Order: sequence, then C-alpha cells, then structure tokens
Amino acid sequence: MQPAEQTGRDDSVPTDPASVGAALATWLEDLGLAEQLTAAGLPTFVRDGDVVSWRDPLSGERLADDRLLELDRMLRSVGDDPAHGVPVELVRLRREGRLRAALLDGGWLDYAGVARLRGVSENAARFAVHKAAERRTLLLVQQEGRTLVPSFQLDGAGEVRPELLTVLEPLLAARIDPWRVWIWLTSPAGLLSGGVPHEVARDPEEQAYVQRAAVALAERSRPGRR
Repeated sequence: MQPAEQTGRDDSVPTDPASVGAALATWLEDLGLAEQLTAAGLPTFVRDGDVVSWRDPLSGERLADDRLLELDRMLRSVGDDPAHGVPVELVRLRREGRLRAALLDGGWLDYAGVARLRGVSENAARFAVHKAAERRTLLLVQQEGRTLVPSFQLDGAGEVRPELLTVLEPLLAARIDPWRVWIWLTSPAGLLSGGVPHEVARDPEEQAYVQRAAVALAERSRPGRR
C-alpha cells in the first residue's frame, strides 16, 4: 500500500474495498446524489442493511475491487481532501435534472399548441416546425417519444422571435444536446453577468453580447474541446 502522502488519502478514509464501497455509498446518499449514478453511466449499488453491493453498469455483475477503488478516487478527485471531495459530474446531473423538471412544467408546446398560436392545422404546424429545425432556426427537444417546442423562443403568433435567430444558429450547428441549449438559454449565464440569455436578447443593445456568448458556448462544446 502506498503512503498516504502519495495516494492523497489520509487515515480517516478507508482503503479496503468493502469499507470503501460502504463509505462511498453513504457519502453519495448523504449528498443526495446516489440516484444520479445511472444517468452518469457509472456503477450503481444496492444496500442491504450495512452491506453494500456495487454493480457494473454494463454486465450487472459485482464490480471488481480495483474498479471500485478507482470509482472512489474519481468521485472524490475534486478538492484537496478526499474525504470531502466533490463529485462534480453527479452534481451537474442533479442540477440539470431539477432544471429539466422545471422546464417541463408548462415551458413548452406540442404541435397542437403551435398550431393554435399560428392559426393553422396541426399537420401544417408539424411540417413547419421540423423545417425550421432543419434550418437551425428553432430548438426542438425530445422527451419520452414526444417532440417539445420550448415556448420561450416563440412570440405571441407562434413564430420564432427574430432576435433569437442568430443565437440559436451557432448552438444548433454545434449539435449541442438540445436539453443543454434549453437550459442555457433560460438560466443565468456567467458570460452575461448573470443575465438569462433569451431575456437579455430582447434588448437590441445587448443582443450582440448574447450572440457572442452563444458562439463561445458552441466553440467550447465542439468535439475535442473542453
């Protein structure tokens, strides 16, 4: 076993696989992050009293000890103290899950809703919606087999707000996950001093800043970029 100063672990953190697995499970439960493991494609665990069993996400078989220890190191890798590290990816997934739930609560239209706003048939609305998406002028999001049209991007007549056209194009061209685009456009953004992008874009004097922020996000999201 390596000395503590080389591993980054101290005497308060268990090192044998069984104890590590139990401590890791308890830690994630206390943080409210255990349910995010599946969404992140990570091993999951089942608790039977004090006994915790970790499972491989692909095979469903017991997770090998070396992989369990590596999982523990990875999740605790942010911060100087491994006993209080931050599982950033799981925190991000939890935040996105909460934001998705909020957006789904009345923040979208289906084809029939768009049709009512535009005063056209549902079939005509469906055709127009998908043609606009192909031109990268409309954001569509898939949810459990349904096509959602986030309503923030539409005006009172059901048309895409003109000031958002140059904002949507770089984001959609970069093939960013549509959920991430929806969340970014409707949440406070650091590049806009905490302003919500789609709201800031309503101001003609600020619209260019939103466009540049969208381009920056698109560039960071391209394959091979971080």
